[in-house]
Amino acid sequence: MADPRDPRPLIGEPLALDLLNTRWNPVAPRDLLTDLDGYRIWLSSVGLADRCPADQASLAAVRTVRDAVAGLVLAGEQGRPAAPEALNEVLAHGRIRRTLGADGGPAEQVETDGPQWTAAWLAADNYLDLLRQGAHRIRGCAHEECILHFFDTSQNGRRRWCSMAACGNRAKAARHYRRTARAETV
Repeated sequence: MADPRDPRPLIGEPLALDLLNTRWNPVAPRDLLTDLDGYRIWLSSVGLADRCPADQASLAAVRTVRDAVAGLVLAGEQGRPAAPEALNEVLAHGRIRRTLGADGGPAEQVETDGPQWTAAWLAADNYLDLLRQGAHRIRGCAHEECILHFFDTSQNGRRRWCSMAACGNRAKAARHYRRTARAETV
């Protein structure tokens, strides 16, 4: 459940995209991760507050993976080759250890080089998971004034807006205004 203090317009996307969406509003840029208070809010919103420290080292690691994911997503949107080095560097700080649990079933545990890498590594690993599910489903909002991203889980894969209530309605209203303005000039 999202932290009620979280000011972002889009919350609840998969971890890697939720991290990417800690920057929003290209007209008056906003960034939730400018300080430790914002980082604590993000950790709380994504359910990691009890698992990850909220210190400067962890914040720096999370900003590193956010920049890496942003670069990869932008490369994908522009049809350019991706530069995986920055993401791979974060991934090198952890691993998933698989074991047989006491109940006889499989168990997994994330191990990182230190607690400061936990949130960053989980976000980087989540990005790989999204790629496995379908890189084409990682999308930027179609509204020209929105920089948010989402993972399209719609059945037909045709979602265009980060939020139909916000960006979708604004785009529809703008189209309607243009049509009626043209009709009045004719």
